[in-house]
Amino acid sequence: MEIYRFDKDSGVPVSKFNSNFTMARIMQTNKSAHIGCMYLEERGIIGYHQAVIPQLLLIMNGEGYVRGQQENYVKVQSGDAVFWNKGEWHETKTDNGLTAIVIESEALNPSSFMSRN
Repeated sequence: MEIYRFDKDSGVPVSKFNSNFTMARIMQTNKSAHIGCMYLEERGIIGYHQAVIPQLLLIMNGEGYVRGQQENYVKVQSGDAVFWNKGEWHETKTDNGLTAIVIESEALNPSSFMSRN
């Protein structure tokens, strides 16, 4: 399990095309990707299971806890991105709720754009 950041502070200012915003780059893939949004309510859980393919979980709102094969949980919150490799056992849970975007693809390489937490 790897934890990355994609909050505003990890982004770069963009002025191209007379723009004025901050961009936190996340991912570029050369293969197909499945992208979804997960809504975990109070005491929600994504049960302990193996990743079918490499998976990146982007915490958009709220906070929770993630773990890999070890039993110790790591707290995550808005702006954190959690990466699991294919076959890696993992679990996500929350006390108060969280919303996350999930990206699944054989071609994920989050370290090419994001820095580790």
